[in-house]
Amino acid sequence: MSYAIRRASELSLDETTVTALRAALKTTADEVVQAIIDEVPPYAHALSGRMGATIRRAVRTALAHYLDLASGNATGGDAGDAAYELGRGEVRDGRSMDALLSAYRVGARVAWRCLAAGAVPAGLPAAEVAKFAELTFAYIDELSAASAAGHADELAARGRAHERHLEHLARDLLAGASPDVLLASGQRARWQPPVSLTAVLLPAAQARPAYRTLDPSTLVLDDLPDATGVLLVPDADRSRLLRQLTDRAAVVGPARPWTHASASYARALRARSLSSDIRDTENHLPDLVLSADEDAFADLRARALAPLQTLPAATARRLEETLRAWLLHQGRRDEVAAALFVHPQTVRYRMSQLRELFPDLASPHRVLELTLAVGLRVR
Repeated sequence: MSYAIRRASELSLDETTVTALRAALKTTADEVVQAIIDEVPPYAHALSGRMGATIRRAVRTALAHYLDLASGNATGGDAGDAAYELGRGEVRDGRSMDALLSAYRVGARVAWRCLAAGAVPAGLPAAEVAKFAELTFAYIDELSAASAAGHADELAARGRAHERHLEHLARDLLAGASPDVLLASGQRARWQPPVSLTAVLLPAAQARPAYRTLDPSTLVLDDLPDATGVLLVPDADRSRLLRQLTDRAAVVGPARPWTHASASYARALRARSLSSDIRDTENHLPDLVLSADEDAFADLRARALAPLQTLPAATARRLEETLRAWLLHQGRRDEVAAALFVHPQTVRYRMSQLRELFPDLASPHRVLELTLAVGLRVR
């Protein structure tokens, strides 16, 4: 309130003028409130009942403090603090700063008209009337600034709190918390649950920039171990999502019901552990299935391919490649030869060797085991 105080120090109000102004204080406050109701729509219903009584008292208090300031009996600090809290309260009541500034402008105009009507008949000289006007509007400007600061600080605090709630929800989802916990966490974050969530893994530094291109309801974490970021994208159009992430080192998990988003996250993690080249986990389901239990896969390979272990390494490797191609191409010799870049007679020769090693090669159970065993190339 320093500027208003300086203006007040230049003003000389005698006791007669101050007394006349104080006598009109209640009427002035009532007129200010009524003008705000009439001219500022957001306050049309806010100034009734208990809230109206509170605001009326606040207006009278502000005007009384203003007269104290004008007569040299106040510092202005209390009014500034009250205006700051008023700005914060407007956020809690769901009103914008524009509405409050409009109310201040209307209040300044009406207050000046009423105060001038009391000061002039009391004999305040014209030069002092001008200073009085300057003080009036300087006081309102500084109250407005204090309220704007309170409004901005409350918004920032609420924004930070909201961000913390959203991050807490994202962590609960990744941890696979129970549906009850997730519902409560979502309500605290004021987050509307979608049908599904799709987990996206990417470098932490890319998480926020990528988030800005996606649905605003996307949840984001960028402080996971190993500098990893994760996005949980609601009801994603998969093709569009992949296009949006084209230039990013992203791994996109499957869509899952939102309470089971941890399954999408787990699959994306497993895909990333398999290869840095995987982007869409849906294109690598066989690899993901076969790598789900690496120890079991190693045991299966060792048992199913045991006959090859009796051969020299180079021979075993060629026969395994031939067996894989034969299984994938369902025994069509020409297609197997084309896949291996060898002559069909070579395929025939190798398959004769394989049938000797695996006498039950035509058995459905043996075909299943061998298909799984050679389904992934050894990494």
